[in-house]
Amino acid sequence: MRTHLLALVLFAAACQQGKSKLDDDKTAPVHAVGSNAHGSGSAAPDTSIDINSKDILARPAGTGEVEVKHVLLAWKELDESTYHGKIDKRAKDRSNADAAKLAQDIEAKIKANPADIDAIVKASSEDPGSLSGDPYTVDKDTPFVPEFKNLALRLNPNEVGIVKTQFGYHVMMRMPPSPPDPLQSADILARPAEAGPVSVQHVLISWKDAPMAKRSADPRAKARTKEDADKLAVQILAQAKAPGADFAKLMKDNSEDPGSKDTGKPYDVTADAPYIGPFKELSLRLKEGEVGLVKSKFGWHIIKRLPPDALESKDILARTATSPKVKVKHVLLGWVDAHAEDPRGVKRTRAELEKLVADTVKKLDAGAKVEDVMKELSEDPGSAAKGTDYEVTPDSQFVPSFKNLSLRLKLNEVGVVKSAYGMHIIKRVE
Repeated sequence: MRTHLLALVLFAAACQQGKSKLDDDKTAPVHAVGSNAHGSGSAAPDTSIDINSKDILARPAGTGEVEVKHVLLAWKELDESTYHGKIDKRAKDRSNADAAKLAQDIEAKIKANPADIDAIVKASSEDPGSLSGDPYTVDKDTPFVPEFKNLALRLNPNEVGIVKTQFGYHVMMRMPPSPPDPLQSADILARPAEAGPVSVQHVLISWKDAPMAKRSADPRAKARTKEDADKLAVQILAQAKAPGADFAKLMKDNSEDPGSKDTGKPYDVTADAPYIGPFKELSLRLKEGEVGLVKSKFGWHIIKRLPPDALESKDILARTATSPKVKVKHVLLGWVDAHAEDPRGVKRTRAELEKLVADTVKKLDAGAKVEDVMKELSEDPGSAAKGTDYEVTPDSQFVPSFKNLSLRLKLNEVGVVKSAYGMHIIKRVE
């Protein structure tokens, strides 16, 4: 399936975590259920000492994001089954009983002196990803091993617990939430959130000491202090609010998000979109045309919510989605402002787009075969030539606007919606 229809991930979310020994990755040695260390047969029985924090794990999971720090401790029996001979040298001669006692001792130390968490992690943890001092951000969709997530999402702020995974014992502390920065758009953030999707553009401004600044390749961020970043963010916010402001130019001149800065590309945001929490929280509270400011671990985000495009099928989009699964076919049309890749879209003006959309909808409503129209006009190489249909459900990994319209169409109905890739003329075929 063409990646143009897959959900866009904000670059910051994509690099949110360094690769660690927590990732629920298909390359992890015992990821496959029902396999032993050698990839066949039944898994060996678990004879390790159970020191899991059962009282915490028995709670309902919280919602939203949490930040945790942890100490990972392995033992020698895991060297072959999980680490393939590359276990931390401290664990090579450690028995499971020794690892369990050490984990409980470290848990007691952290409980006694929570402010020492960074020093304790640095001295004892065998997860290289934890040694930077940055917490891991965890929500229900974070691709970490499930046991780790289960504990993280049940801890209270400043609480400490233990859980065992295939990598060893994790002594984990949930970090207290950071106080809100006074520069943030507190009035907007206090509103109830919409479900979305909403379409937004943003300018990212970071600074050298931001928690995730090390992942930024932009030299401006590496040389900037927090004070200078604050001043610049406030200045850009004021410019963005000015009548007639060219937000795409502000992005090009100032933003440090490589996924959108040069193109002005918008992001479709929903409550479950794979974006960092503060970015979603502000996006889903903005009114159409409104601009706000929010801080994340990547820096300041100056975010503008875009109004619906005049070509979109507002009447259909206003409906409640009632179909749990539909099949659709679509015609994708780009134009000069949609960052199209197809040579036809690159040259197409907005006026030409408007006429072509109107003519195409009229043609399909009059009974033209959608497959013929796709072959003639569509700029989606994944479906145009063969008239391929897409199956859409609420959980499908399509850009939210495409999914949003598809699930509201009646059988054989045609509608129009905009995404970052252009205008989609969609017909429900099943």
